[in-house]
Amino acid sequence: MEPECERIQRVSDEKEQDQEGPDEEAMLWSIQEALERQTLQIGASACGATAVVDVLKALGVDVAPEEVDRCVQTRLRRNESPLPDYLLSWSEAGATHTQLIQGAEEASTGKVVGRFFHFHPRRLVKLVPWLASWIRKGAVPVATMNMQLAVPEGEEVPDAWHHQLIFGVTSNAVFMTNPLDVVSEKELHQRLCSKSVLLIRRDDVLQRLTPDCCLSSLSESPSDLRWKTLDVEGQVRQMDLEEEQEPDRPKLTHITIPAAYSSGITLFTQRHSENTLCGSTTPDVAN
Repeated sequence: MEPECERIQRVSDEKEQDQEGPDEEAMLWSIQEALERQTLQIGASACGATAVVDVLKALGVDVAPEEVDRCVQTRLRRNESPLPDYLLSWSEAGATHTQLIQGAEEASTGKVVGRFFHFHPRRLVKLVPWLASWIRKGAVPVATMNMQLAVPEGEEVPDAWHHQLIFGVTSNAVFMTNPLDVVSEKELHQRLCSKSVLLIRRDDVLQRLTPDCCLSSLSESPSDLRWKTLDVEGQVRQMDLEEEQEPDRPKLTHITIPAAYSSGITLFTQRHSENTLCGSTTPDVAN
């Protein structure tokens, strides 16, 4: 199998052979530097904190991963909880972009600030030139993506959203860490344009569905009416009823629950460059 670094370098070389405008390339690190400097996942559900570690590193602020994780306040899944609480923990596991911004500022003792740009609904923006312009201004982008979108054919649907630092862009290619990867502009845009929802696999639901499970609590959340709007309770009941059907009948593969995350790009920069972020505007919504 081709080593990951070599695969990404090959893709980069192929992109450089394309007709590439001056607005379509910017790199925080070379691929080799990213391989050497990137932080691998520092803990369960901690992709957000991991991204912040690398953000601070890219901006010249050295903070221990454990301290960053404490500041980001990563939330964990409660795998042993009854089904309603288990689903609630899934909906907020990890971190939101707000936690990343607050965590980066706290961990850096105020040296680093961030601003989030929503990409849902879909924005009228050429993503690669937009990212390149910010990287050249000294900003460090982090993508918050729904990885359950744009899943390659034949691959299993992932079970989570993901935060990844973007360390560079070239024509129609975006380079990210944790894991070191390169994706097309189209693929990234699809994952950045998502409703705040999460798919939960059938097996993960049914193995926690016990006779004494209080499913009505799924529709009674006073803090988030989306649980009732999405009829999560009804989805679970349907999934349970399907267990009594003939084996060859089609069945739900997932239920859809609310997610705490918003899809988009967070730009981080040194505080002395904060005015650059404050003066920027969110790209227009596509019709």
